[in-house]
Amino acid sequence: MTNAPFGSLGAHSSDSYEAATVRPYAVTGGRVRSATSDLPLEALVEVMPGAVNSYGLPPEKRAILQHAAHNYVSIAELSALLRMPLGVTRILVADLAEDNYLTVHTSTPLNVHTGHGGSNSGLSLSILESVLNGISTL
Repeated sequence: MTNAPFGSLGAHSSDSYEAATVRPYAVTGGRVRSATSDLPLEALVEVMPGAVNSYGLPPEKRAILQHAAHNYVSIAELSALLRMPLGVTRILVADLAEDNYLTVHTSTPLNVHTGHGGSNSGLSLSILESVLNGISTL
């Protein structure tokens, strides 16, 4: 087996092809999803202070931390930079976020509780902004 990056087949032998197709499965521990792995492609990743110097992480997770250490990087960019499949990158980013190594910034609307109704009631921030825009046009 070779140490070729994801997606590159190097020599066209069956061993290198097998290494390139099996490796993503091994990196995620056989998982195809995590609880929060449905992150959008454009979600920005921010590394928490001191996370880059962490020990005991697999090389793929260390590479994610190193690429995102100096500025915000999207999940799609990380996938391209590391030559990893997008699904694998999403799972690894979700794992790092769960372990508080990084923060993921998405554009999904926030759930804002207004204090009225039950504990599960809430309005999305986009609805509140629409109401404010409608009032300001009056």
